[in-house]
Amino acid sequence: MKDNRLRSAVAAGRIPVGHMIWEFATRGMAKILESADLDFVLIDMEHSAFDTTQVADLIAWLKATEITPIVRVPQALYHFMARVMDAGALGVMVGNVETPEQAKLIVNSVKYAPLGKRGVGLGAAHTDYVGPDPAAYFERSNENTTVIAQIESPIGLKNLEAIATTPGVDILWVGHFDLSTGMGIPGQFQHPEFLKAMTSVIEMSRKHGKLAGIQPGSVEQARQWIEMGFNVISWKADTALYGGALRTEVAALRQLTIK
Repeated sequence: MKDNRLRSAVAAGRIPVGHMIWEFATRGMAKILESADLDFVLIDMEHSAFDTTQVADLIAWLKATEITPIVRVPQALYHFMARVMDAGALGVMVGNVETPEQAKLIVNSVKYAPLGKRGVGLGAAHTDYVGPDPAAYFERSNENTTVIAQIESPIGLKNLEAIATTPGVDILWVGHFDLSTGMGIPGQFQHPEFLKAMTSVIEMSRKHGKLAGIQPGSVEQARQWIEMGFNVISWKADTALYGGALRTEVAALRQLTIK
């Protein structure tokens, strides 16, 4: 099992920086991401057409890099989480976590006993097809993998401390569009109530030794949210990055064609 670069960045006092993939799943993505010196990548299965085979391919290609692959599964169901972990993911992200029971289910699916209840199937992709010493591997895996619980609803906010104190949860991640929509203020990221909710996630993360994650869509958002205290950052989704760059550069090119 390779080192979890997200965790290594935190240990070195850095803010880990990642990127989300939900459209482009080609063999070249791993090295493209590596060229940007990313710490982690979020492979999204919640809002994409990716199946487990495509995700397993991406994870395999990412083994040629130091980037940490984390998969956002469609739902907090054991078979989604255990299968991507056995494919070699170094963590999972789960959307709309609202209760400590949900948080515990996630931990149980990702972590081995005694911390969790993940089923044991050694000698596959997650152990590079060799049979490790079980006890040593279980301890290493539990220390090296990351559980991200997304806070995306008023119910999640209400149960924030119970989620944060669930052993094995590493990161509280604000899904800002879902959270603002659930609060009845969709996309109003400067609304006082939304800012209050963001602050509560940061404060609860600090109180219980967790990290606070978010995915800004602009440098201005990133600056504000980092200054607020978010300390794990994913930079946009692949379609937003590619589409935005293409539109900007084609518009500049068209200016050169105007006589």
